Amino acid sequence: MNGLLLVDKPCGITSFDVVRRVRRWCGTRQVGHCGTLDPQASGVLPVAVGSATRLVEYLMAGEKEYVATLKFGAVTDTQDGTGQVVATHPLDNLERLSLEAATLAFLGTISQVPPMYSALKRDGVPLYRLARQGIDVDRQPRLVRIAALEILEFIPPHAIMRVTCSKGTYIRTLCHDLGQKLGCGAHMAALRRTRCGSFRLESCHTLEQLEEIAASGKPLPLITPADALCDWPGFQVHETARKRLANGVAPAFAEVTGPGSVAAGLPVRLLVDGVLAALARFVPGGEGGRPGDFALDKVFPEAISLP
Repeated sequence: MNGLLLVDKPCGITSFDVVRRVRRWCGTRQVGHCGTLDPQASGVLPVAVGSATRLVEYLMAGEKEYVATLKFGAVTDTQDGTGQVVATHPLDNLERLSLEAATLAFLGTISQVPPMYSALKRDGVPLYRLARQGIDVDRQPRLVRIAALEILEFIPPHAIMRVTCSKGTYIRTLCHDLGQKLGCGAHMAALRRTRCGSFRLESCHTLEQLEEIAASGKPLPLITPADALCDWPGFQVHETARKRLANGVAPAFAEVTGPGSVAAGLPVRLLVDGVLAALARFVPGGEGGRPGDFALDKVFPEAISLP
């Protein structure tokens, strides 16, 4: 059983709790999620099964979209509603126009300091464990990209905003920093991921729906590994190159059928009878003296039915 399951994770459970359920339904331990959602967050959680777990690093690299609820006037030690309030401020001068103006400073590539309450590690110890012991350590700022930030609703002390961002962005830190920019403080009160790469919330299934499908004995709605990266150009490999590809030898451009014009270095899918056979980059003339016109990053020989 190989493919990608799109789950609408509910609040109150961890992303790994979802993985445990999928393992039970699929009868395999080869299951992994694509991008952690905190227990209090909900929304799009792609879960890879079988050979599709080898795609996780690529699936996690895409843009994310979130709808977050902020509460102004209160700063917490976790930067969200689960923590202790450490400071409060009046909201006398907070207006929608000033809020929207403040968001402009967070568009584009920005620097974020990861929160102490995070799974990042220091000397092998997760930061959240140190934070629970009252220990605060220096964290190196990281560059992230905010592609879009829109205020959907503003009813003080709350605001709802939609954020489109790069991998690695901490939305609760964005909420905290926005509150600091406005001078009144803020924390994230709720979070829902509405898009992960090319996968949107409307394509996801609830755990209740999936439990019902699994209990009925029907196949789970798995997206094939080939379709999981459908935004990558796809090339059908000719029969002449099929066996060599299974052995890790890249095909020549003349041995594939696909888009007529592809930029050098572009990541592509190599397909055999519509099945994902390899992930590669288009490298005309080969790379490092190797044959073929593609540099192979991952090969899935088990997916290629050889005669």
